[in-house]
Amino acid sequence: MAKLTKKQKEAHAKVEHGKEYSLAEASALVKDINYAKFDASVDLDVRLGVDPRKADQMVRGVVALPHGTGKEVRVLVLCTPDKEQEAKDAGADHVGLDEYITKIKGGWTDIDVIITMPTVMAKVGQLGRILGPRGLMPNPKAGTVTLDVAKAVNEVKAGKIDFKVDKTGIIHASIGKVSFTPEKIEANATELLQTLSRLKPSSAKGTYFESISMSSTMSPGIRVDKNSVQGI
Repeated sequence: MAKLTKKQKEAHAKVEHGKEYSLAEASALVKDINYAKFDASVDLDVRLGVDPRKADQMVRGVVALPHGTGKEVRVLVLCTPDKEQEAKDAGADHVGLDEYITKIKGGWTDIDVIITMPTVMAKVGQLGRILGPRGLMPNPKAGTVTLDVAKAVNEVKAGKIDFKVDKTGIIHASIGKVSFTPEKIEANATELLQTLSRLKPSSAKGTYFESISMSSTMSPGIRVDKNSVQGI
């Protein structure tokens, strides 16, 4: 195991081992323990009491964070020519269809979100092997396959994120930046956790929120007391 640097030791020392902090405390502490020299992301890891191998316990969805993610989201819209101007006016970074499909087949994936239309999904489907592993494949449930491409672009740019439980039952999501105020971090975290609460599968038995942890890029994790979160 690599030795901790002085700054890493200082960060770890500020987090009391085994303690569960209120969401408000964690939202303030995550700023205090950040030692990165850049505006690090604030991440929430939520372990759910579900079995993702069962289709009726697969938790996935979208949430519009009230204060956004704090990062510039690069959006590609794959659409028919009649929708191109609409997508550009909404702020899409790249707009087109066949030329971008060819570009992606050649290995280009320098984007964060792809939005497309139901009518061109047959073409986009050819890219599944490339986009799927990178989490870039458009999906109707995430709102990225739609006829209203302008609305979808606006929502993504404003801070709408999609999430999906992984094979170990954990949701990983970026909910902001350490430059955010504690109040904004707490509000974004609350919105995500309340959304997860509403998506609880009826077939999931026992404890639903098994653990909640907040961290910034490279920082230690802060355990969050689920009882301190309103509405879950």
